[in-house]
Amino acid sequence: MVGSAGAMTYRAARQTHASGGCRQPTLSGGYVHRVTLALRARRDVWGDRLLGSRSGPSYEAARRYLTPLLLARAANGKPLTDSGVHYAPFAEPEGAWGAVSVALHVADGSQIVSERAHGRRLTIAVGSRGGEHYGSCLARLSGPALLDGYLPVLETRYVDANGVRYRQESFAADVPQTHSLVSFVRLSADATHSLVSFVRLSADATHSHARLTRIRLTPSTTRLSSSAGRLSRKGHTYLFFSPGGSYNGASVKYAVPPGSTRTVYAAWLNDPMSSQPLLLDEEGYEAARDSMRDYWERRLLHGGTIVVPENRVDDAERSLLIQNLALTWRYSIGNPYEQFSSPEGIDVSRVMAEYGQAEVSRAILHTSLRKRPARVRGTPVRSPNWKMGARLVGTAEQARLTGDHSLVAQATPVLRRYVRALGRQIDSSRTGLLQRERFSSDIAASVYGLHSQAVVWQGLRSMGAVWAENGQATLARKCSKLAVRLGNGLRRAIRASERRLPDGSLFIPVRLYDDERPYRSLTASRDGSYWNLVMPYALASGIVKPRSSQALGVFDYMQRHGSRILGLPRSGAYPLYGAAGGSTSRSARPVSGSNPVYGLNVARFLADNDEAGQLVLSLYGELAAAMSPGTFVSGEGVSIAPLAGGHFRAMYLPPNGASNAAFLETLRLMLIHETTSRRGAPRGLELAFATPRAWLRPGQSIEVRSMPTSFGRLSYTIDAGGDTVSVSLTVPARRRLGSLRLRVRLPEGKRISSVLYDSSTSRRFDPRTGTIELPTTPGEHELLVGLGQ
Repeated sequence: MVGSAGAMTYRAARQTHASGGCRQPTLSGGYVHRVTLALRARRDVWGDRLLGSRSGPSYEAARRYLTPLLLARAANGKPLTDSGVHYAPFAEPEGAWGAVSVALHVADGSQIVSERAHGRRLTIAVGSRGGEHYGSCLARLSGPALLDGYLPVLETRYVDANGVRYRQESFAADVPQTHSLVSFVRLSADATHSLVSFVRLSADATHSHARLTRIRLTPSTTRLSSSAGRLSRKGHTYLFFSPGGSYNGASVKYAVPPGSTRTVYAAWLNDPMSSQPLLLDEEGYEAARDSMRDYWERRLLHGGTIVVPENRVDDAERSLLIQNLALTWRYSIGNPYEQFSSPEGIDVSRVMAEYGQAEVSRAILHTSLRKRPARVRGTPVRSPNWKMGARLVGTAEQARLTGDHSLVAQATPVLRRYVRALGRQIDSSRTGLLQRERFSSDIAASVYGLHSQAVVWQGLRSMGAVWAENGQATLARKCSKLAVRLGNGLRRAIRASERRLPDGSLFIPVRLYDDERPYRSLTASRDGSYWNLVMPYALASGIVKPRSSQALGVFDYMQRHGSRILGLPRSGAYPLYGAAGGSTSRSARPVSGSNPVYGLNVARFLADNDEAGQLVLSLYGELAAAMSPGTFVSGEGVSIAPLAGGHFRAMYLPPNGASNAAFLETLRLMLIHETTSRRGAPRGLELAFATPRAWLRPGQSIEVRSMPTSFGRLSYTIDAGGDTVSVSLTVPARRRLGSLRLRVRLPEGKRISSVLYDSSTSRRFDPRTGTIELPTTPGEHELLVGLGQ
């Protein structure tokens, strides 16, 4: 079965051979019942169980609740690929603007597709006469996985119906022989233990021929000419293949006689064009792969680094960064979501800046600011307030994190127009709010949206502070005044609209002044589902004061009314389930999923409110339930409730840069959280405030290297021993720190007993929480933390 090497057994192939087909994995009644109960509950019962365990949440515990994500869906629930399995996007971007060309390697090993999900493709088949699509029987597919856990090289293993075993590896690279991106494939077949090796073959040559295993490579383009291991047409090369293959006008075929082994190589040009010959043997293949590896390792070195004592987390971090270095401004790639999406794209820009990828962050913001206004009947339409606010926030954060204000200077003419447009609305408002506008791209209702207006308020405050530092005093004062007025209007509207519920929780509507009622179960209706997705934009903005009774009351409402499952934001996931999405009625099986994209701002809200356990839960929920386990691919939405007719869960239009950013942001916030002053200016740093306790077991270490903050680059290491924890810390110096705190979240039964800071005793620590107050003096410092029971 996918993800389990043990499923690829001779016995499984023998059963398939005897039945004449493939026994695809199915869901048990017990599994469906357990998921149904979890979705009907309004609390995150699975998450609560993990949080209540002695060791806290973990990946291994979280992954047991749901079957893996494997499938990809497009609009109306249609499969995104021919096999229905997701693809891994492989590219070698030329710079900060991302991929110019992308190869889509379907994760079951069945196809390599050029540029778009239904573009030109190379299909791989195996088995008797090459009649079985590679990976088509998921019960006999192992993987998919990536090279070394994170590099963009797809690895799969498969057993055909006759028990022949295959190993496939594929990747995409730029090579000097051609200007096209090239996908390389290595496919090895082992027929030494296949069923046909143990079957007495008939002397009838026709019967013997029918049993012969073949590897078949089929381009979607027809009327190609074959010469010297190359398929071409009109001087354009489409495919190179290794010696021993024969082309019959449709496919390249290789024979694998019973009892033998064979390895074949192929190179598929993403864009058919002229090419020098490619050396397709072990040496040539590995040279191309080594070149690709060197490229990505260099790109990752340009940024900051987080290394934790959990390989899967490290692999996910690096893989998602690689994906986003290819996607950059694109919401997805290879499908209809290959476009800039705001405000989600601005969030991706900020996260890439937080990981030290400043040029990529800048390119995303450039794309956003250069987008032309929409036009209706030839007349430009004003940018929605939400988008203007997001661009103000994004530009301010990029400047703070990088210390480079050149983008601010370039963007100021556009952003100044935004401030004027926003000011006119506030000046003419009786409520102190901005004008009503469309709720979202999916909901046309015109509302006073708390989510969008809070982002504008945040943007005015943040950008005003940056302009003040940049010498734009008049513009800075204008922003500051507008932010005060809009903030006062929003707080009045919140006070007038909020409702304290009998269960003690607090409901704040997203649709201000529209009598929006509390939702008993958020995902039971479309309106409730969208409240759950957009409310975190308001909560992360700071308009609801962090750690206040109001903020805690809203989070209590979310926890009691179906906001989360396994630490993920729940939603109707309507593109996956259709009109039935969100149903949680007692008379019908609940239909619900998750939109991991919107977990990003939930994570910011959780960090602002020091919900360490919930952040850990979110990290493992994202890793176990919101992305494919071996390729770290996610979509805008993922299924939770079982889809008809399948064991595996599905994603909507994967991959997704914003979903990737949600995991990266959650990981960063667990280790680096910036606090702000009452005016929204950067104030301090909280380090390692939400690490899993298992990360500080004896012998484990955490390393943060050269990660950008508003105060400069930050580095620290934590090394856990049996009786002490050693910390090396480089305090940034670009901006003065107002506070600096470190938390040592120890395994159960351990507490801090003493602290030495640069060899001097410090008593500024809390043994109960493991939090240590540190001096803010820039430079390198050492801590030795003594442990007790």
